[in-house]
Amino acid sequence: MTTPLTVHDESMDQICTEWAGLLEQCGEQIPFATPAWQQLWLAHFQNDKQLNIYTIRDGERLIAVAPTLRSGAAAEFVGHYSICDYLDFTITPGFEREAIMTILRHLADDGVTSLDLRGLREDSPTLPALLDLAADAGFAATKEDEALSPRVRLPETWDDYLGTLSKKDRHEMRRKMRRLESAGDIEMKILTTADEAAPLLDTLFHLMRISNHHKEEFLDRPGMMDFFRKMTAGMADAGMLRLYSLTIDGQHVAMVHNLDVGGTLYMYNSGYDPALSHYAVGLMSKALLIRDAIESGRTCVDFMRGDEGYKYDLGGKDRQVYRVQLTKKPS
Repeated sequence: MTTPLTVHDESMDQICTEWAGLLEQCGEQIPFATPAWQQLWLAHFQNDKQLNIYTIRDGERLIAVAPTLRSGAAAEFVGHYSICDYLDFTITPGFEREAIMTILRHLADDGVTSLDLRGLREDSPTLPALLDLAADAGFAATKEDEALSPRVRLPETWDDYLGTLSKKDRHEMRRKMRRLESAGDIEMKILTTADEAAPLLDTLFHLMRISNHHKEEFLDRPGMMDFFRKMTAGMADAGMLRLYSLTIDGQHVAMVHNLDVGGTLYMYNSGYDPALSHYAVGLMSKALLIRDAIESGRTCVDFMRGDEGYKYDLGGKDRQVYRVQLTKKPS
């Protein structure tokens, strides 16, 4: 007879190390679902919501971690879709259905009547389990398209990558690269430590503001710049930061902030100087990032939410992101 899985409500300090170990077993890692990220996010944005970090165990063995924020009878992932592009529970491969059923029944028994889960990728193993098992746990489930999230799988060489682009995009890439190289002394700086990154964050913020008014609005949200600074330092300390800065004759003209996890670069935010649009410094900073990612052995660049044209010019292929809502059915 199989021993049933058990649910526990553990603190971040109790589960942090074990949770990080579980993530390494779970295929593609999501930076926003790591304990390092979630600790930072909670410190800035938890507000008055109740945190529950549910762990699912088979005896002593950790099977799943399901962090939730609760307000009354409503629960949601830890994170917000405007800051955390993807979210998910962390579940040992092969245990998705057992773990999801255990979580949903526990939440129902604990008085949760609605569960709003945003940021589920189309290939999340949690997604089909939620939709298939919700009714058995007493919930009605709906799924809706939330966003498109392009990414590019990386081949072994830069030439192989160029070969994956359309003839037009390949021609444009080479033409713009030659034009950029004519602009002066070109250098792509790569920063991975907190001490390296901190002095350049004001430059990144400036480039974000002048390149896109939506980015300016993002930075002007209460607490956002402080979060961004602490997040950058925290990600660096966790070995998850890769900040690129394109310079021309020593001047920073474009920057791209990435989260570096499990062989994938997650392009979190970027900015460039529109005065140098003639040299396509925004696009070229991302192209040079892709070239470095290939040369340093990464396997994917994830452009994350949004269907901006440059992502497709660089070979991005869409992945759908979903929102799943569960509502308790009347008894």
